Amino acid sequence: MKKLTTLQYLKLNRFQKFGYNFVDFLASIPGWFVKLGVAIWNLIKKFGLWIKEDVVDTCRTFKRGDWVIKLSFLVMGLGNLVNGQILRGILFLLFELVFFTYMFVPTGGIYWIKKCQFFTRDTIGTQPPVEVYDPIKDVYVTTYFDDSTKVLLYGLISIVFILAFIYTWHLQIKQCSTILKIKEGGGKLKGTKDDLKSMLDEQFHKTLLALPIVGITMFTVLPIIFMVLIAFTSFDATADGYKNLYSWVGWDNFNKIFDTGVGGLGLVFGELLSWTLIWSFFATFTNYFLGMAVAMLINKKGIKIKKFWRTVLVMTIAIPQFVSLLYVARLFDAPALNIDGSVGEGGGIIGRLLLQLKLIPQSMIADKQFSLWQNATSARILVIIINIWIGIPYVMLMATGILMNIPADLYESAKIDGANPWQQFTRITLPYMLFVTGPYLLTNFVGNLNNFNVIYLLTGGAPSKTQVGAVPGAVGETDLLITWLFKITTGSTSDYKTASVVGILIFVVVAVLSLIVYNVIPSNRNEEDFR
Repeated sequence: MKKLTTLQYLKLNRFQKFGYNFVDFLASIPGWFVKLGVAIWNLIKKFGLWIKEDVVDTCRTFKRGDWVIKLSFLVMGLGNLVNGQILRGILFLLFELVFFTYMFVPTGGIYWIKKCQFFTRDTIGTQPPVEVYDPIKDVYVTTYFDDSTKVLLYGLISIVFILAFIYTWHLQIKQCSTILKIKEGGGKLKGTKDDLKSMLDEQFHKTLLALPIVGITMFTVLPIIFMVLIAFTSFDATADGYKNLYSWVGWDNFNKIFDTGVGGLGLVFGELLSWTLIWSFFATFTNYFLGMAVAMLINKKGIKIKKFWRTVLVMTIAIPQFVSLLYVARLFDAPALNIDGSVGEGGGIIGRLLLQLKLIPQSMIADKQFSLWQNATSARILVIIINIWIGIPYVMLMATGILMNIPADLYESAKIDGANPWQQFTRITLPYMLFVTGPYLLTNFVGNLNNFNVIYLLTGGAPSKTQVGAVPGAVGETDLLITWLFKITTGSTSDYKTASVVGILIFVVVAVLSLIVYNVIPSNRNEEDFR
């Protein structure tokens, strides 16, 4: 695309500027991916150089060190103990003893890693359940041995423990290198008292962060890695890992998700992804602009009982969504039609009113029955409209605080220059709001991609999709990827392997969109403009 000069750009009208900026945005996307690739390559090169320098330093330490330093390569912490660093030495030695004890006991780390049978197409676990005849009771009794889920979890923990040992071993080698350099330079080594004082002074942040880091690793990082590994297995309701061991299947689950042929899930996944992105776009920006408009109306001079209007809107936040959404969903239920075409009994207030006013086309009514929730188009429109009712109060409260901080003299200057209200909004209010709330828009968009409550409580994903074939879960027209993921992990036909793949793909979509949008929002690109 030909770049315009500043003068040529200023000569464009508003729509031409929008078109130019949009095309420029699309044209810049490949460049961002190229920059990302270059950054990753540079990171790999830096990592390679760091490995090389570290290996050279390790070899130099072993060559120049005395017998204590050399023996420290096998007995962790020995160099620290001999040189008076008792606390460090005990911690290193204790960690090594715990590691080797865990790894080489009969049912320790090596045992679980072997059971996992990584990089094969074999089962996770080597002993499936067997039926053994009980001559006393004259029945066959099932004896269970391996549990694939337990084996995989313990195997993963063992691998993480090995990585932690390698890191700790490397750390104590660095300690030996530091000891060697200090002794050669005639310096004084830190003792146990110095270490304790450092832990409560200049290194206090590490002391405080040690326990949270361990907790994050155990309860966040490990479950994420475990979920990723499940995507490469056959884990589902039939192969539950206990009664029937599940096995490694490689990339088969990913191939099935992207397969658009018979038996594949490509078409269903594509439709759900498209609707999820459409839903997130409208759910984000309708709430944003309408919430901003409500805040501007309430804050306008001359509006009375402003606190009352704000309180009325905030009531939708105070009432739990589990109650309000289920109730609102019933309001739109339509009653049955009588044989003569008149409105029958039942249905919600709004549904009856729409039928009585004949606002629902007769072509949409089948077998004298009609529900706005059983039509794909009307159901999707309704969930977006009801989400506006839920989301406006949040944006209104946020926008109220921001609007109060816009300098009043900007509007006064604009009025003197002859700007009308629309021009004041587009040139002052909106740019200021977008700059301040750019990160909020991004997080709200990502949140709406995974907005489970609104969809599930209003429709449960209904109406059902037709002609989707053998698809895990009851896929509906209003289902998002997150609600589909919930459906395929619950019930008697739970398909955990497919759910894991969907979870990974949701993460990829969210990550890519977040990176792209974050690099174009004014809060990031023009950070200095509003300082």
